[in-house]
Amino acid sequence: MLMKNRATTKREFAHSPAGTVTVEPIDHLELYWQDSGNPLKWDCLFMLPPWLGTWWSYFGKGPETQLYVVRKENAVLGLAPLTVRGDTARLISDSDLIDYSDVIVAPSGEREFLSTLFDHFRREGISRFDTGRVRADSTTVSCLKTYSGSIGSDISCAPVDVLYEMDLPDQWEGYLVSLSGKERHETRRKIRRLESAGYVGLRTIEDERDVSYAIETFLALFRSNREEKALFMTGDVKSFFRSLALAMAKSGLLTLYVLDVNDTPIAAAMCFDYRSTVYLYNNGYDRHFDYLSGGILTTVFSIRESIKRNRKRYNFLRGTETYKGRLGGRPLKLLQCEVTLR
Repeated sequence: MLMKNRATTKREFAHSPAGTVTVEPIDHLELYWQDSGNPLKWDCLFMLPPWLGTWWSYFGKGPETQLYVVRKENAVLGLAPLTVRGDTARLISDSDLIDYSDVIVAPSGEREFLSTLFDHFRREGISRFDTGRVRADSTTVSCLKTYSGSIGSDISCAPVDVLYEMDLPDQWEGYLVSLSGKERHETRRKIRRLESAGYVGLRTIEDERDVSYAIETFLALFRSNREEKALFMTGDVKSFFRSLALAMAKSGLLTLYVLDVNDTPIAAAMCFDYRSTVYLYNNGYDRHFDYLSGGILTTVFSIRESIKRNRKRYNFLRGTETYKGRLGGRPLKLLQCEVTLR
């Protein structure tokens, strides 16, 4: 990722009683992520530099999209990747590609971060703050619900979507037992049917040297899945997926699963592995092999591999597809909060 000279690109604003705000390019996220002296909580996958920086390079460039950095003296209190238009600041979001957003804040610095950021908004003539989609248990929601009233703002939140996630057991058999009796029986039956079709192999691609080839297999399976997926995968989106896979692989966060039957790839899943949570970002399968349930089984096998690797949680991400609940996912609301500054 190309880095700019921070000294010549950031804009510094007047001090508030709590601290200072600087406005910097989004690619400065990398500087703060790599700085071990900053005790920031990087909880949100989609706000990580290899993810958000890749998105920004394709879809977010423009003077209204910036990184707002809040400091107290020399300590960084938090980061807010924002798009500002008129009197409204909004956390960076993308209805198709970013499942949810969040702010990045140092532990115990939440109130000062929010107060300083809102003071800056007022000075700049910004009277509204829109979170876009955020998890109900996110830092953003926690900060707003705890502190917004005491720092002169009104907040309203409403559910706008849902994601599914689950805690993972220590053993594969424990996972199967956690499913309903019907789903457990169906999962085992599908695996047996797949294995009877011939040689079955699950490739796990993580090394960046192998990703360039494997991502083409994933994209082909994604486009062949359904017509709406083929229409979604435009030239820019296709390039974004290629770059995202490489950026996440370089950071050690990508796992591509490819399911082969008799050396023919029939399904693939793009997962991210971060802080003991595996995120199922997208998948695809060859419709000619529908009878083998390759799409759902690739997800099942990615869950099995996550358990083998001692991961603690599996996140199916945004969307209400029924298979997520059948495979053990539990719903978590995604909210959109709107803040009016007084």
